[in-house]
Amino acid sequence: MICLGIEGTAHSYGVGIITNEKKHCNVLANIIHTYQPPQGGIHPREAANHHVTYADQIIKEALTHAHLTLPDIDLISFSQGPGLGPCLRTAATAARALALTLNKPLIGVNHCVAHLEIGRGTIPACTNPILLYVSGANTQIIGFAEGKYRVFGETLDIGIGNCLDKFGRYVNLAFPAGPKIETLAQQGTTYYPLPYTIKGMDVAFSGLLTGAQQYISRHKPLKDICYSIQETTFAALTEVTERAMAHTEKKQVLLGGGVASNTRLRDMVKTMADERHAQFFVPRKDLCIDNGAMIAWLGYVMHIHGHTMTIKQSKINQRYRTDMVEVTWYA
Repeated sequence: MICLGIEGTAHSYGVGIITNEKKHCNVLANIIHTYQPPQGGIHPREAANHHVTYADQIIKEALTHAHLTLPDIDLISFSQGPGLGPCLRTAATAARALALTLNKPLIGVNHCVAHLEIGRGTIPACTNPILLYVSGANTQIIGFAEGKYRVFGETLDIGIGNCLDKFGRYVNLAFPAGPKIETLAQQGTTYYPLPYTIKGMDVAFSGLLTGAQQYISRHKPLKDICYSIQETTFAALTEVTERAMAHTEKKQVLLGGGVASNTRLRDMVKTMADERHAQFFVPRKDLCIDNGAMIAWLGYVMHIHGHTMTIKQSKINQRYRTDMVEVTWYA
């Protein structure tokens, strides 16, 4: 079976095409086009207009890359939520149009769960992990328990990616700011104390963001502030991830989301995993960021395990939480 997935939760519009190969995901194409705001952060309507502009082109590019035509596609899946409403609607509309035109089944999937399943789908050894999901709007520690993916911890205010981007805007770094902050942090040598906020199993970053901005007003070196931001936020994320592993007694940890590309975060989590004699996994970079391949793979997995969806049921859900998904395929 060949599945085409459309991702459109925020600033990235992605189309992925996958097949099943010995019960694991074989990515035939994974084309991504990202909205780049002229200044500031993401404006939902402008990002949606970007998706509309490039939708047809990206679908064609994915098919060309996979050496396929539309009639070869057996299943259409799309990101049903969570995300920005206008962006989600563009992806859903494109998916519905393809499904109706081709007379193929349609599946809407949870974006957060897709980040986890693409790791399990492309890394055979990764079977039962705790997922540290770190992206712009989302920061969650997720694990499977009693029929659902449970959220063992999450951000109480802003996602780690949004924290980095907000600081980036404050110091005039272009969007997305995360990679630029990482480069500056690698040059930093001095740590400035910042609020380290963990409440139970949850984290918060707004106080840290304010503290970092105050160091700017005190003319501290930007590279050292970036270094301090990374050390503090990533340490908090690693701590709550380790707590979730201890609570669930899981011996695997998986990174997902755009911030999972950060080498310092990877090093921290891997060190923690090594000290627990646990396995550490992270998908390749184009499967960490928002992408269509992960949407296609989860759509395929759900479809072969009996999930179906009518056009009327394909309404987007901006607040589609990870733990709302009934997981019937986990093995």
